[in-house]
Parts: sequence; C-alpha cells; structure tokens
Amino acid sequence: MEVAQVLHMNGGVGDASYANNSFVQQKVLCLTKPIREEAITSLYCNTLPRSLGIADLGCSSGPNTLFVVSECIKTVEKLCQQLNHKSPEYKVFLNDLPGNDFNNIFKSLDSFKEKLYHEMESRVGPCYFSGVPGSFYGRVFPNRSLHFVHSSYSLQWLSKVPEGVDNNKGNIYISSTSPSNVVRAYYEQFQTDFSHFLKCRAEELVEGGRMVLTILGRRSDDPSSKDGCYIWELMAKALNDMVLEGIIKEEQLDTFNIPQYHPSPSEVKLEVFKEGSFVMNRLEVSEVNWNRNAIDDWNSTRDFEFERPYESLGDGGYNMARCMRAVTEPMLISHFGEAIIAELFSRYRQILTDCMSKEKTEFINVTILLTRNA
Repeated sequence: MEVAQVLHMNGGVGDASYANNSFVQQKVLCLTKPIREEAITSLYCNTLPRSLGIADLGCSSGPNTLFVVSECIKTVEKLCQQLNHKSPEYKVFLNDLPGNDFNNIFKSLDSFKEKLYHEMESRVGPCYFSGVPGSFYGRVFPNRSLHFVHSSYSLQWLSKVPEGVDNNKGNIYISSTSPSNVVRAYYEQFQTDFSHFLKCRAEELVEGGRMVLTILGRRSDDPSSKDGCYIWELMAKALNDMVLEGIIKEEQLDTFNIPQYHPSPSEVKLEVFKEGSFVMNRLEVSEVNWNRNAIDDWNSTRDFEFERPYESLGDGGYNMARCMRAVTEPMLISHFGEAIIAELFSRYRQILTDCMSKEKTEFINVTILLTRNA
C-alpha cells in the first residue's frame, strides 16, 4: 500500500464524507483551543511580525479546516487593537496529501473571508491562502517562512506501513496478540517519522516560531494497551468475522496493517528532546469519550462561530462507525475492494454499539506546544 496515494479522508459533502463525520476531530479542536491561544499570543507579543505565516498540516476539508486559521487571525487582531498596532498580513498555508479535497476548501474561502471580516469590529489585515499538497514528513515550505504551525489528529499517521510486520496475523494494528517485533517496528517507524517532521519544521519556522501539535495517542507506556489500540481491534474483529464466513480471504486480512501509531506522552517528549530544535513549553493529555453521544454533546457546548452544527443520525456506535468510515474508507477500498465496505461497517457498527454499552471507551489526545530554538 502506497500510503501517500490512499491516505486521505472521504471528500465531498455526502453522507460518508469527512466533512459530515468529523465531529470527534472538531471536539478535540475545542479542547485544545486554550493552548493555541497561548501560542499565538506569546508568538505575536515576542516577535511582532508584519507578515504572519500560518500553516495547518493535515488540514483535510470540511467544517474544521478553517477554524484554527480564523481563531489565529482573531487572536492577533484583538492583540493589535489592545496594543494599537497595525494589523499584519496573513499568509495561510493549508497542507495535506495530494488526494485531499482541496477544491472543497477553495470553494469556501470567499464565504469564510466575508464572515471573518463581518465578525471583527475593526479592519482585518489582508489574508492570502495557498493549498500545499505533499507529505509533511519532508520539506513542504521555504526556509524561515512560517511563524505558526498547527496540526491536529494527523501525526499519528505514519509515512508508511512499518517493515517486518508480516507476522501480525489476524490484526490490522498493534494488539495484545501482536508479536514483539511488530510492536518494535511500529515504534521505530514513529520515531523516524516524527524526528523527520521536527527537523523539517525547524528549517521552515522562524526563530521563536511556535508549533501546536495534537496527536491521537495513549496514556499507558504499553503500546498494546487498550487506550491506544481498541478502535482498531474492534475493526479487526469485524474483518476476522468476515474471513470466517468466506467474505474476505484470510491472506487479504493478514497483509493489511494500518499505517498509524498512537504514542504515549513520554515517547513524544523523548523525540522532541532527541531532535533538539524545539523547547517544549506545554504538554497536555485529554480525552474524548465515545460512550456519550459525541454529536449531541458537542453541539450543546460548541463555540464554532461560522459553521453549522452536525446532525445526530443514530446511536453512538452508528456515529462512531461513520466517523471511522470517513477516515479509513479509501485505504480499505484500495486493499479489499469496494464491494465489502457496506457489510464491514454494518458489522463494525454493531460491535461498537455493543462495546460502548458495556464499558468506557475514549480517544486519548497528546497535545504539545513547542517553540523553535534560537
């Protein structure tokens, strides 16, 4: 599987699109908002840039894509009013892999700008937007061109499926039954990728530039612990049931592994320390509970000012299955073919619903605020 070719969220605005099924990711943005405000405030007050370069890495498309950009601009504009400064110009770079639905983003820019200008009491500095396709595990921006980098729920994705995991039979990710070499291969791939990411961003950020990164992770130091693997174990259960019934061939399942790693806070800190280009100002761990109706819970507390709320379409298992389908469908189709998708997610929904009715289930988020060393 060539990850760069198949790793993208479902585009468009249909029922299975990421745009209509990214409520978990949106709630995570709400939880981490105070850290971004701290980063932008300290960045502006310490550097006073006349031209501010902002990059969102793994931006995808839909209601979440432009929220962080709006948030950053509003924070800077309020600071300018308080300090009686002239607004800077904003250079906004939206990055994702080439398969991302950039067209959907570009179509929304005019309405986004109009809404932003309407909401601000004073005139906003000029805003210039660019779509930047490419892997963030390599260089994607010129030297010293960025002041603030943001990424949420993207860095758990690896640049490739780790090598040497052919014996991970019956699993699609690390699990309690995975051989030790599989666990090691996943961790080493994360180390390589995250180190490359930090090195590239260090060359692209100005001195004193800030990064806020939120990674889907785990609390436990054990990579096979439930808090980092459970969502994939349940999907593997659905796939294994389909193998037993002859719907999927066993060799198809045994050669499918998810290119993802959920790091612990200590693993993230270690790579930042080893790479050496950044000071870690903050590290926080948060969680999003699956068991509560994530859509209704989110809509009742949301503070997103320019996008519609999500519609609750069913039980928690149904909503979570839709969320996972929006993220994984292109990869699954590439490996198993399109014919099995509806059946797989029907079974996955049932498994999720049963699981969520019996136990606490949650996503663990590791968020860090970094400053580029002088």
